[in-house]
Amino acid sequence: MSAEKKAALVPEVRELFEHTKEIDGVHGVELLTNCVDRANRYDWMIVLDMDKEALPKYDACGWHHRWKDEYGHLIDKKAIFDYEV
Repeated sequence: MSAEKKAALVPEVRELFEHTKEIDGVHGVELLTNCVDRANRYDWMIVLDMDKEALPKYDACGWHHRWKDEYGHLIDKKAIFDYEV
C-alpha cells in the first residue's frame, strides 16, 4: 500500500478506535504513525489502555470486528503486545 493510502486511512482508523473508549474498562486509545517509510518497519501502532478484564469485551465489540473485517486485509504483518503495569 502506498504511503499516501496509508496516510489517508489514519483519520478513519483513529475515529473507529475512538469508539473503544465506550467500553467499560478502556481508559484510552492512541494511534501513532511511523515517521520512517522502510520495509522493515510497522506503519501504525495502536495503543489501548485498558483493564485486563476489558479485553474480552473489546474482542467481542462491533468496532473490533469492523476493524478486522474492513482493515485486516490491508495489514501485511502485525505485532500484538500485552503488558501490565
